[in-house]
Amino acid sequence: MPGPLHGIKIIEMVGIGPCPFAAMMLADMGAEVIRIDRKPVPGAATPFPSLGTRYDVMARGRRSLALDLKHPEAKEVVLTLLEQADILLEGFRPGVMERLGLGPDTCLARNRRLVYGRITGWGQTGPLSQAAGHDLNYIALSGMLHAMGRADSPPAPPLNLVGDFGGGAMMLAFGVVCAALEARSSGRGQVVDAAMTDGSALLGAMMYGLRAHGSWVDARAANMLDGGAPFYDTYACRDGKYLSVGAIEPQFYAQLLDLAGATDPDFLKQWSQKRWPELKAKFAALFATRTRDEWCALLEGSDACVAPVLDMAEAPHHPHNRARGAFVDIDGVTQPAPAPRFSRTAPEVAAAPATPGQHSAEILADWGWNQDAIAQLKTAQVI
Repeated sequence: MPGPLHGIKIIEMVGIGPCPFAAMMLADMGAEVIRIDRKPVPGAATPFPSLGTRYDVMARGRRSLALDLKHPEAKEVVLTLLEQADILLEGFRPGVMERLGLGPDTCLARNRRLVYGRITGWGQTGPLSQAAGHDLNYIALSGMLHAMGRADSPPAPPLNLVGDFGGGAMMLAFGVVCAALEARSSGRGQVVDAAMTDGSALLGAMMYGLRAHGSWVDARAANMLDGGAPFYDTYACRDGKYLSVGAIEPQFYAQLLDLAGATDPDFLKQWSQKRWPELKAKFAALFATRTRDEWCALLEGSDACVAPVLDMAEAPHHPHNRARGAFVDIDGVTQPAPAPRFSRTAPEVAAAPATPGQHSAEILADWGWNQDAIAQLKTAQVI
């Protein structure tokens, strides 16, 4: 069954971080995504050795066309592809695509319906737009990094989930699909400027609202959802593994106390914020009396809002994840399955990542080049 984006054609200018993640999401949903890889340089070193291999999970589900983008004919190849495309995705620093002769004005002149998706850390405009940076820097500027971590420690990097993927890639994917829907009625494409700083700030919309209300303070581990509350945190178990507890609602908290055998009357003071440090110490002592799996046997699946903290080796084997098919195996690599789920247009499992240039001739033939033209591009070393 084709996915919900079947029939959408996308050109992805290959980079790292959020752009390939967004392209993966769109390909997972059934879009035809063509990766424009830079033509490999034999012997060139890369700081990311998984790129171009079956372990490059974010490259799954797409075919690859490798071009020497410094060759003048390469620009024309890309522009000709874009005449048939619905969306272009690029994640370079502002001005790079323009210097390649592939800026928005040039591309939209060839296809007025094209959606031109751009993802950067700081955005296309603003005083920092030309500065280098990474995920951690972008979420720092959004106000979100300050809120993460323990009270007695510096802010803790949340992997690169918040900036690169949540505030970046997902906002880009959402934005280009929105613009593509609008183009169906207007007949006109547009530029989508997705900035990881903007997106990270948006992910914090609830916290900004709570702060304005007076229900959130600018201190780590001092609020209900940042590890300050004893009923919303992680606890070490007897075997050194961890349990997550999220029993916020009074009825769920009551069930946690009942099932866990927490009979100390101090536990009943759930919302006495000045008692939270004391209650956390009591919970820590309680959860240290059993192993993680013993606690799960007692609490998991109840309304106590408890789940084991699994590592990446364990997560694919949890019964719930197995039942839902939350992980798949593609070419021997265990990886998260496409999400979300669709009742009628469920996408097929993605294909393994392509090596750069693996499908160059095949793509050009499918998109309208004849064999003589493809042979000329090979002879000129454009592809």
